[in-house]
Amino acid sequence: MSGFIEGVDRDQVTLFPDRLEDWIAEDHVFRVVDLFVDQLDLAGLEFTRAAHARTGRPGYHPSVLLKLFIYRYLNRIPSSRRLEREAGRNAEVMWLLGRLVPDHKTIADYRRDNGGAIRKTCVQFVELCRRIGTLKGECVAIDGSKFKAKNNRDKNFTKGKIANRLAHLEADVERYITEMVRIDRQEKGEARAEKVMHLSQRYGRLKQEIKKLKEMDKALVDVPDGQISLTDSDARAMATSARNSGLVGYNAQCAVDTETRIIVTHDVTNKGFDRDQLSPMAMAAKDALGREKLHALADKGYFSGAEIVACDKVGIAVTMPRPATSGNRKKGMHVKADFKYDAERDVYICPTGDELTYRYTRGGGRASGRALLDQRMPTLPCEITLHHGHGAPGHPVGIRASGGRNARPSAQCH
Repeated sequence: MSGFIEGVDRDQVTLFPDRLEDWIAEDHVFRVVDLFVDQLDLAGLEFTRAAHARTGRPGYHPSVLLKLFIYRYLNRIPSSRRLEREAGRNAEVMWLLGRLVPDHKTIADYRRDNGGAIRKTCVQFVELCRRIGTLKGECVAIDGSKFKAKNNRDKNFTKGKIANRLAHLEADVERYITEMVRIDRQEKGEARAEKVMHLSQRYGRLKQEIKKLKEMDKALVDVPDGQISLTDSDARAMATSARNSGLVGYNAQCAVDTETRIIVTHDVTNKGFDRDQLSPMAMAAKDALGREKLHALADKGYFSGAEIVACDKVGIAVTMPRPATSGNRKKGMHVKADFKYDAERDVYICPTGDELTYRYTRGGGRASGRALLDQRMPTLPCEITLHHGHGAPGHPVGIRASGGRNARPSAQCH
């Protein structure tokens, strides 16, 4: 093998065998993990089996399994069986655990039984980063990700799904009945009996499926959110960004420090939208960072007036884009954002630079905020028609007026 890089001979004998300590660099990240876990009060964090039992076979100390748990997430290893193999062959894990090799069932049970304690450990890590100055926490970014559960989409039921399935099954029943009548009239002998028996069995299975769906429909009446998942009862159907797609799973929320990209706090919900998650996540991040003031960033999926007000009351400034809820721009019409409000003179400026004249404030129980365009009835001093329909001359302005369901105001300058 001359001319190539050569490895060490497998039969080479060394005077002093390699130590595990020699394989881990002094600045390795797992030295930080080892030191951090050893300083934790595991009993105070409510880890199970933090104190050994007086009788029975000795178990693994919670710190050993916690180090392995942190290793799995730093290296993106979700499988407990694969993690068990890593503990027996990976030098980093051998050093971290002292050559202990927990089996996959022990690893899985540890994660299941210590969920709350692991969350408290995350809080302790954020507090440590804050104390040593690594985490300033002046600004956090909030976002969510949807994760698929084990529950299949066919095992998730809603009113709409049940109605669609019942319609298909009842159509199949009618088709089978028609086919059996045709066979009874046109065919004879053993072939006829065999086909009729086969269709009768399928007909019976369909009737049983229809009965189950109707029972499920009755059970949905007592469910607050109108969904039932058979495999994973907490999982819910959610829409995703892909067109005409969705999944049955969970919505994981995270608040991340914008400077260091450290996760400040996290939560998991089964709501398929983010509108109600802004203030809970922002307040949790504020408490975790121990700050009186906080700046939070979010996308337009979190836009909610009530959530923004709730954040403002506790000293959290929110920055996010406002969603375009009106479809009038696609129709060639002006939308509310095109008009500028002059607070000193209390007037709106239309896109052509002219002022809109105030006529009256709409009632109907809503707040009479004069800065709201959709509560104004303006007269335009330019050649722009205020119109709520299609085919109007000029450039229509897509706003809504009061005065009842038949009100269709139109004003044009003279």
